[in-house]
Amino acid sequence: MRKPREEMIAETRAKLIAAGRRAFGTVGYAAASMDDFTAGAGLTRGALYHHFGDKKGLLQAVVQQVDAEMSVRLNRISAEAPNRWQGFVEECVAYIEMALEPEIQRIMFRDGPAVLGDISQWPTNNGCIAALSRSIERLKADGVMADIDTEAAARLINGASSHAALWIAKSDDPEETSKRAVKGFRTLLEGLRIKG
Repeated sequence: MRKPREEMIAETRAKLIAAGRRAFGTVGYAAASMDDFTAGAGLTRGALYHHFGDKKGLLQAVVQQVDAEMSVRLNRISAEAPNRWQGFVEECVAYIEMALEPEIQRIMFRDGPAVLGDISQWPTNNGCIAALSRSIERLKADGVMADIDTEAAARLINGASSHAALWIAKSDDPEETSKRAVKGFRTLLEGLRIKG
């Protein structure tokens, strides 16, 4: 019995994304070839072009998948924290520290910006700003965060965490850079907290 067309399309996309992710995460965007994606997925170049247009389109799909997985992990960290403020700080810090993970470092913070442009202009960035804004509104309502323009704070925090992650990813000593970035970032956030 044949599978429904939608299921076949979804399977083909998933295979290509998985093959692209393996290649981008190990050899990187520049060294990954169309054959890496298609042979790894048991598909033709035509399937790749049909579903993603080109190698860049496949990278965008991989970035979206990795970004979604990062969001799930970050939400879990925030939810497990003992209070909302600590959850907010730990979620932001965890994002920065993810730049130490080889796959995330290469795909999200090295090749992604090099190929897809400024990370602050990615379509997923609007979701990050919205999520940060909701957290900031709750923290202000709780009386834990200073009265600051919500969108300004969200964009500044987002920019600081993104640039910290990019700094780590491009550093000659990512571990040491991460320690410095996290320490500085925690100090910045503490400046927004209302001490009780």
